[in-house]
Amino acid sequence: MENETKCVPSINVDFFSELTGDIPAPPQGADNGEDVGGRIARIRTGRGITLSHLSQMTGFEEDVLEGIEKKTIQPQLGTIMRLSKALDAALARLISGTGNKTCEITRRGERKPVKRSTTSKGGRDLYSYYSLAHDVHGRNMEALVVELEAVPGAEKSVHDGEEFIFVLEGTARLEIGGDGFDLEAGDSVYYLSTTPHSITGKNGKARILAVLYEG
Repeated sequence: MENETKCVPSINVDFFSELTGDIPAPPQGADNGEDVGGRIARIRTGRGITLSHLSQMTGFEEDVLEGIEKKTIQPQLGTIMRLSKALDAALARLISGTGNKTCEITRRGERKPVKRSTTSKGGRDLYSYYSLAHDVHGRNMEALVVELEAVPGAEKSVHDGEEFIFVLEGTARLEIGGDGFDLEAGDSVYYLSTTPHSITGKNGKARILAVLYEG
């Protein structure tokens, strides 16, 4: 079933354009967020969990988990959320490390370096993102600016938690449950992550503000 809705922004969308700007291309040879796999590997081995056991706990194939840890696959945010639950590790710790602040103001030029996510086998990029509050200790939410790619037939994600999405630029395509929505700049959506969902760019790239609650 196809549902199309448009929301009238209750705030000035131009504010978000100034807040976020463009997500820059990562420098040649830069980390590009592959440290996520290293954090997962360190926590897993530190707790004596084998790849086989982690596969059983999460439903991810062992070769996918091995690829994440060896940095040949860049995990999607939903994948990281499922792994954080299985490893009893904070989502923020896996995405951007352990912070030490109770409050953080992230200036435009001080954002965490760009990270990227790929398909489950690492075949193509799905989106890139950076954290807006990477140094707050013990946080339960992760605020990100995400640049979505157009990915027809994207695999849906299911995990614990809640998500709020605000479209900053372009058109985002949300597939959730059995429904589909085109979200334009100024539109937003809040949903439980336990409902199968995917969000991609439509007819090109789209930029969104995403707030993930681990739950």
